[in-house]
Amino acid sequence: MWWLKQRSEQDRAARRLARRFAHLAVILGVAASVGGCFQPLYADKALDGGPSLRNALGTIDVKPIIAVKGSDEARLAVEIRNALLYDFTGGGAGGRSAYSLNINMSSTVADIIVDTSTTRPAIEDYGINAGFQLTEIASGKQVLSGQTFARVSYDVPGQEQRFARMRGLRDAESRAAKVIADNIRARLASYFAAGT
Repeated sequence: MWWLKQRSEQDRAARRLARRFAHLAVILGVAASVGGCFQPLYADKALDGGPSLRNALGTIDVKPIIAVKGSDEARLAVEIRNALLYDFTGGGAGGRSAYSLNINMSSTVADIIVDTSTTRPAIEDYGINAGFQLTEIASGKQVLSGQTFARVSYDVPGQEQRFARMRGLRDAESRAAKVIADNIRARLASYFAAGT
């Protein structure tokens, strides 16, 4: 009788395995059926035959960002604008402008950690706040507006190394500018891909 008991356990194991394969087949079937519904965000060609996101972003004219000449903010304004232009066109010439992008920005510096014995900052935080407006050139209508920010920290090595502090600040400014450009690009990509 032991062989009957062993045989029924093998049958149950085989049925469990068959159920798992059936579940897997159903999941793969559903995945295959909806696989064609997705489109890569930055694809060169749209699946529906319309303009691709890259072409839509290439029609944006990024206006120069207003900042005091010769200041650190003026350098960052150029960095943000250049990063956006490169992201939109890939370094090439853009298409005919259909949209205008205006950006305004301000920056902040705050002490995060202060050494209690010397009262000097050990870590500082650099931040950029930016607002942007996308306007359709043909109608003059503002189609999108938003705000973004970036906060990055940097170490302050001490009073004796003031040039290292300046270099740390400059690196923090550049990192924050890159974050701002990425945030604006992502928001505009979302607008062109989803229409919202």
